[in-house]
Amino acid sequence: MTLHERLLVISPHLDDAVLSCGLLLATRPAALVCTVFAGAPSNNMTTDWDQASGFPDAFTAMSTRKTEDVHALALLGAHPIHLPFRDAQYHQPPPLDSLAAALAQIVTKVDPVTVVIPLGLFHSDHKLVADACLAMLRGIPAPSMYVYEDVPYRRIPGVVQSRLGELARRGYVASPEDGLGAQADARHRQMKQAAIGAYESQLRAFGPDGRAGLVAPERYWQLRDKERTAGMGECRSNAI
Repeated sequence: MTLHERLLVISPHLDDAVLSCGLLLATRPAALVCTVFAGAPSNNMTTDWDQASGFPDAFTAMSTRKTEDVHALALLGAHPIHLPFRDAQYHQPPPLDSLAAALAQIVTKVDPVTVVIPLGLFHSDHKLVADACLAMLRGIPAPSMYVYEDVPYRRIPGVVQSRLGELARRGYVASPEDGLGAQADARHRQMKQAAIGAYESQLRAFGPDGRAGLVAPERYWQLRDKERTAGMGECRSNAI
């Protein structure tokens, strides 16, 4: 991927893209990050996670977190897209079809060369977004698609292998991609650390033990749909 190619990263929450793909974003100026769960609940409430992050209520939390996200992405030269869906802690997760349709609109409008989506590890929001991305990309002309390891859930023993196995059973081929963030150097690592630091509220909630899991090499897989690839091959064969 060259610097001028349009990169779109899909992020479940307001920090996931930076935590999981910060180096990649740092090496791709003008990348776009679409955060799915950037909406506040219909009625204000207080949750354990928001309290751990230092917020008195959900409205304050989501307003501040979006501000943090804009700042963090600016440090990486990336641009935010905030969708209005609410995450699971607010008890209003969207139907998969609605989420896939909204993501399809974003991809059609942005017309990216490459889309990077979460692998979909452990957390219900991450699984929902990953599955919606897969459904969305099967319904539109497909750009190059990669999956990233979800931070911090990649630390859970066996969770990455389990998810890759599930994708294989569903007809996807995941090939390790070592070159996606290969251009990263010390300056890019400093940029990522500064961007992570912009999420002050989330670092409070993670605590010292949680922060230790945020620093590790980024890993990606190129994802191919076997059914779709076979169909394209058949079309080429018929055309010949």
